[in-house]
Amino acid sequence: MKRPQIGVLGDLVSDASNIVKVADFGLPCTQVCCWNMDFCTRDMARKVRDVAAGCGVRLTALWAGYSGPREWNFTRGPVTLGLVPPAYRQKRVEDLRRWADFAAEAGAPAIITHCGFLPENMTDPEFEPVAVAIREVAEHCRRLGLGFWFETGQETPVVLLRFIGEVGLDNLGINLDPANLLMYGKGNPIDALSVFGKYVRAIHAKDGLPPTDGRELGREVKVGTGFVRYLEFIPKLLGCGFDGDITIEREIKGSAQDRDIRDTIGYLSGILDGCCGF
Repeated sequence: MKRPQIGVLGDLVSDASNIVKVADFGLPCTQVCCWNMDFCTRDMARKVRDVAAGCGVRLTALWAGYSGPREWNFTRGPVTLGLVPPAYRQKRVEDLRRWADFAAEAGAPAIITHCGFLPENMTDPEFEPVAVAIREVAEHCRRLGLGFWFETGQETPVVLLRFIGEVGLDNLGINLDPANLLMYGKGNPIDALSVFGKYVRAIHAKDGLPPTDGRELGREVKVGTGFVRYLEFIPKLLGCGFDGDITIEREIKGSAQDRDIRDTIGYLSGILDGCCGF
């Protein structure tokens, strides 16, 4: 059984310096994440590649943002997020194609994004247009030798499985954020592995609580203190044949974020020791 490597999410905020911070944690790998389309240039991609190589950090994927409004809630989320809203769809297809070019230049093997609140009903008039948009992005990634990985959360596991089947390309995969499934009230991450486990290519190590009202997402919390149940989740994940990386994501700032990341490294390492050996 291959032991997953632990990394941490590195935001490209003003430059590539957060990649150096990954090395400061003593971690070997990172997903880089960027929402600023002004950074989507060949020069920045080369800088990311060179900084990562210089500090011995492997790029596991690029988490690709997109232009236009985005609201992380149940009220405006369905009409602002991902490739689902028709008003923003084609521009965001173009944005994601550009990020795929960036990822190929930077040396990342895949791009990841939220595709939005995917239509559940196959007779919904937006079902096929959304699938076509996803296929357009995924085909561009495939031509570049890249994977296209769905970030989980805004759809139930079976809906995500349905879209993977509908799009039907062999470079599709899942970046499973188990906390998102809980925070959006869309599923239990341990049960979700029974639905789409064979497609999971990467993990966000995050924890969370389910929503307690119909308008706002559940709350993110430190790994090990929420409802994910990592002591059960990781063994089942490995039992699905998972051979990717586990990327820590903690959505707070400052010294508390650094402290929680270090605690999470120790917590996950202990679980992996028990599953895979030292």
